Amino acid sequence: MKKYKHLFFDLDHTLWDFEANSEAALREMFDSYHLARFFADYDDFHSKYEPHNLYLWAQYRKNKVDKKTLNVQRFYLPFAEAGFDDLNVARQFAADYLAISATKTILFPDTIDVLQTLKERYQLHIITNGFKEVQTQKLHNSGLRPFFNNIYISELIGVQKPNTYFFDYAIKSSHASKKESLVIGDSLEADIKGAQKAGIDQVFFNSKKQEHEVQITYTINELKELLEFL
Repeated sequence: MKKYKHLFFDLDHTLWDFEANSEAALREMFDSYHLARFFADYDDFHSKYEPHNLYLWAQYRKNKVDKKTLNVQRFYLPFAEAGFDDLNVARQFAADYLAISATKTILFPDTIDVLQTLKERYQLHIITNGFKEVQTQKLHNSGLRPFFNNIYISELIGVQKPNTYFFDYAIKSSHASKKESLVIGDSLEADIKGAQKAGIDQVFFNSKKQEHEVQITYTINELKELLEFL
């Protein structure tokens, strides 16, 4: 067993349950914005929103759209599809979504217990592509912040995972070495392949049991499985 000293955790979809928290925020806003005027129900809205959201995030990671475009267009486009063509409302909705989602605190099962155990033996850090004004609030509101020595946010570093520079920056800034470090995340592209290119061991948090052919250092389906080898 290799001896690690530094664990670099992704935040969204790894510790902070992005899907559950996002749904809670969007359902709340679906009602407050009276979107039932334009969509059959919440599921109808979400089925139109999600493809745009995924596509725009992929474009954002490739630096093909900026943050403002991503945040507004992911709501404006499904609104327009439903006949609600109001860019100003989409802008306000986007701003409210960021604010409200950051207050949600649903974590993956065993997150706190696992971090409490690991904190006794390792230096823990966050590596995330999320928006700077939201990620910090998520960490504080959900009680995660005290577990981590450093928080690395792509928007502040200037590049996103899987860019090798992101990982090199986090390693150097943490006074770590690559052979003593382990990246833990849910994204095969951003976390796993990014870490591989940077020469860092990886843990794929495969909570959805996704099939793939990527060679990975470790794979887990639940966070508590980390304690079996760390």
